[in-house]
Amino acid sequence: MRKQAFAPAAAAAVLYLGLAWLRQAGFIGIYWGQIMDLALITTIQAVGLSLIYGFAGQFSLGHAAFYGLGAYVAAFVTRAFGGNTLTFALALAAGTATAGLVALLIGLPILRLRSDYLGIATLGFGIIVKVLLDNADKLSPVLGGARGMAGIPRLTTFHWVFWLAVLSVWLARNLVRSSHGRSCIAVREDEVAADIMGLDTTQFKTLAFVVGCAMAGLAGGLYAHLYSFLHPSSFDFLKSFDVLLVVVLGGLGSLTGTVVTAIGWVFLLEALRGVLGQQFLDWRGVVYALVLIVLMILRPQGLMGGREISLDGVLGRAAGRGGAGRGAA
Repeated sequence: MRKQAFAPAAAAAVLYLGLAWLRQAGFIGIYWGQIMDLALITTIQAVGLSLIYGFAGQFSLGHAAFYGLGAYVAAFVTRAFGGNTLTFALALAAGTATAGLVALLIGLPILRLRSDYLGIATLGFGIIVKVLLDNADKLSPVLGGARGMAGIPRLTTFHWVFWLAVLSVWLARNLVRSSHGRSCIAVREDEVAADIMGLDTTQFKTLAFVVGCAMAGLAGGLYAHLYSFLHPSSFDFLKSFDVLLVVVLGGLGSLTGTVVTAIGWVFLLEALRGVLGQQFLDWRGVVYALVLIVLMILRPQGLMGGREISLDGVLGRAAGRGGAGRGAA
């Protein structure tokens, strides 16, 4: 058991040290380093939605609202109490807790809905949050309202986003492998059958929804302190489709697919922005639609199709091939 836990931890540490050295040595410049940070933040957000939609089967279109709540709450804390490491940690905790608490409060009534009705309800909540952020300056001038919130201390670093991304994936993996996670999957596969078998389907749907939205709040807090400026338009309901696209492209029910697609998608969009320039912003929606159409035709199950890549499995297969080779020799 210890060996199974050691291998992924060692791999994460080696990857961290390698990327940190490449950035410090200048092989990864400041610009692409910031894109890497954004990719890891997107990974945290996408893993949260993967728990909600990919594993629990709850079609949510309001994920960007919780992303925005986490961002604004975390930014407000650091603006009010100063920008230092302790305050930053408290701000991230506050943003995560706020998103999770709001998810719990709205999840209890709306998660009794199913399929498209749930999607419409979460979409409506996302619109409500967007309107609240537009008028947030009426609550506090610091929040900026429709003008946006400026002056946020830039505290997000590669060290923060990398290890919090690793922590998010680790927590999600453990949840999926637990009895609660298997119950969520049972609800996804057939909610009526799960209910007949005695599972409290609303409880497990709420669990996945709260944890997933809390991760979105954490990602929002990191995003706020990466760019030092927030605007309500960054969290409108259309932004929910961005992360939904990542989860669908990666494959529903696959954390590996979500992580790989989130990182690759951010870098791909930035590369297209460099090639197409300002025209990319005008054609971005067309690019999204074309990618989805091609995916649905060629690989409707997504990149991973619900499968996972296990480090232990990779090492085991490599050891097996090595043993076979020695035996043949």
